[in-house]
Amino acid sequence: MSKSSLQDGAVYDAKSLGAGRVIVLGFQHMFAMFGSTVLVPALTGLSVSATLLFAGLGTILFHLISKRKVPAFLGSSFAFLAGYFAIAPNGEKELLPYACFGVALAGLVYLILAALIKAFGVNRVMKFFPPIVTGPIIIAIGLCLSATAINSCSTNWIVAVVAILIIVICNIWGKGMIKIIPILLGVIGACILCIILTLAAGQPVEGYYTIMGNPNFQLFSVASIENIKNAAWIGLPFNYSDTVFSIFTSGTPDTGLLITAIFTIVPISLATIVEHIGDISAISSTVGENYIKDPGLHRTLMGDGLATTLASLFGAPANTTYGENTGVLTLSKVYDPFVVRLAAVFAICFSISPKLAACISAIPTPVVGGISLVLYGMISAVGVRNVVENKIDFSKARNVIIAAIILVLSIGVTYSAAGAIVIPCGKIVISLSGLAIGSLVGIILNAALPGKDYVFETNQKAAQAKDSTIQSEPVEYKKKDKK
Repeated sequence: MSKSSLQDGAVYDAKSLGAGRVIVLGFQHMFAMFGSTVLVPALTGLSVSATLLFAGLGTILFHLISKRKVPAFLGSSFAFLAGYFAIAPNGEKELLPYACFGVALAGLVYLILAALIKAFGVNRVMKFFPPIVTGPIIIAIGLCLSATAINSCSTNWIVAVVAILIIVICNIWGKGMIKIIPILLGVIGACILCIILTLAAGQPVEGYYTIMGNPNFQLFSVASIENIKNAAWIGLPFNYSDTVFSIFTSGTPDTGLLITAIFTIVPISLATIVEHIGDISAISSTVGENYIKDPGLHRTLMGDGLATTLASLFGAPANTTYGENTGVLTLSKVYDPFVVRLAAVFAICFSISPKLAACISAIPTPVVGGISLVLYGMISAVGVRNVVENKIDFSKARNVIIAAIILVLSIGVTYSAAGAIVIPCGKIVISLSGLAIGSLVGIILNAALPGKDYVFETNQKAAQAKDSTIQSEPVEYKKKDKK
């Protein structure tokens, strides 16, 4: 295939481009997901190596279940951050497996929904998850995380602002690959600034290198630099003590904390399921194939859910289909799923290097804060877009009530004195997060209140009439370019 055909037409068979180009395209997909994927373990305290390993394995598992047809990459989900913070607020190693237990069960919710869709059809099931419910939930996820971002930024606002500016500049004015990986470039640029400041004016104070000894301007952790020096180049991606299995084999598990993790984290899957549907719809529109119909939404949900459960059991974050990689598809016009699977193999190869994991874990707190500030805001913005694009009618009282109660419960409970709704059940105490309460109440209210005005359709004409998020057959498919 000629260079011009690569630029001007869709490519469905990447092998025709030659091995060199295929490898470059694979690396491009890996780096597109890299910045966001490794940021989740940096924020939560989970293993970076395990994150990369199960992002790769999860992607391959997803492709096998979806008949190797969907060019999607599965990376770390930000939607579950609030759940991790609720169970292990400071990234406590002994508490993170309990959070992972909750996320593993959340992945099984995907399988239940996939079975229901297979049995009853997608339209009947999805009527319980309209945008008036999912939109405010997604908005609340970002807002509930906002305090964490501000606290991290406050350790050094100079570095945090530089990270934010790099992201904004690359995303607004960047071209080509620069526009695709603004998060990664923000991390790299801000870290380079921290390295320069550390070498030029860094003085250790309370375990951190700081600018001129000022504790309000933190840079690198002293311990993180030592970890980089001591880390091996090759090693196992995870420790058994970080897995969910360790809960049940290392003494008596905390039953109350297990139940709390379930009620706190599992409801978040309701929002991520809708995110999954939106991503699959976007990929379908980009590629010109109806993946909702073939291989079917039930298969893609099953792949995503199993990947999440598998990753969580071994101490890695939940997985989700990545919009960044959909952007790469749009940019390159190479739609062959083989390229994405190659990126998954590269991620697995990177996961066996503790030295790389130590470098990622050493990212300064203010850099993480600046990146988080943008990402958490983007999560809320996606929720707003979900509401706007589906033209939710807020002149109707039911819609206002549902959105208002979801937002107030989710955010209000999160920032209340208790931080959760605590329900004593004998010797077991169940703690429900704001997001869990808001999600459950929103779904119940939508089902109970009269006046529903949203219809989920996969048929193209009905979808256009009802402004559904999914269309069965996008108007302009370039099938003539398919090889």
